[in-house]
Amino acid sequence: MSYYDFHTHTSFSGDCKYPMETQILHAIQHNFVKLCFTDHYDYDYPSTPELAFDIDLPNYYKTFLELKEKYKDKIQLLFGIELGLQPHIYDTVNKVINDYPFDFVIASTHVVDKLDPYFGSYYSNKTKKEAYTRYLEDILHNVTNYDNYNVYGHLDYIIRYGHYEDKKLYYYNYSELIDKILMQIIETGHGIELNTSGYRKNLNEPHPNIEILQRYRQLGGEIITVGSDAHFPEHLAYNFDGAYKVLKECGFKYFTVFEQRKPEFIKIPD
Repeated sequence: MSYYDFHTHTSFSGDCKYPMETQILHAIQHNFVKLCFTDHYDYDYPSTPELAFDIDLPNYYKTFLELKEKYKDKIQLLFGIELGLQPHIYDTVNKVINDYPFDFVIASTHVVDKLDPYFGSYYSNKTKKEAYTRYLEDILHNVTNYDNYNVYGHLDYIIRYGHYEDKKLYYYNYSELIDKILMQIIETGHGIELNTSGYRKNLNEPHPNIEILQRYRQLGGEIITVGSDAHFPEHLAYNFDGAYKVLKECGFKYFTVFEQRKPEFIKIPD
């Protein structure tokens, strides 16, 4: 099986300690065709001693170019970024995106109302319905008001950390809001990702969940990348065989890769 991983992290991300070259060497050893780095750029993230998301973009790009040249005969490397969007930072992040020749841009929601759902404080005095609705409303605002991205990342990210006995985000409880998000993404020529990190976080399905993936396809969504969200070498292309099976079950015949911000459709392997 050949792999194309379009959501990966290196030590240029505040939550990863593995150098870019370490990730590359693992990918080469495991039959990767393309590896796209998408390190975190979360401007105005509410940093704590546990998490900080400052990124040295000039050095990130310089290191990428050096390693792309070094390994050009063994693997195709792509230069990407994962934007942590918030409504008040669009102009700032847009300038950064336009300053570098990114192949691929993931937009993600990591912070809502200046709180990361990773931390328990986000859920204080909120029911599950209130917490999840507010999260989805923020995504809808982002996809309606920010355009300079290719796919929206892990649409139900909040379930990784939801402080509730049943964390799952059920489509039928939020169908109107989810449909608005998906239609806005589709109508503006963007896509979503199938992020396999849910499998390794004991959620037993990808981000977003299968109901949302099915609905995206039903509404006419075609652009969909596959990413591991790996912060460790051994997590690169994690359960991609399962991901390809899910895509087929949801009605997709192709997944998407990007180069110079342009999509290419790859037939899902048998």
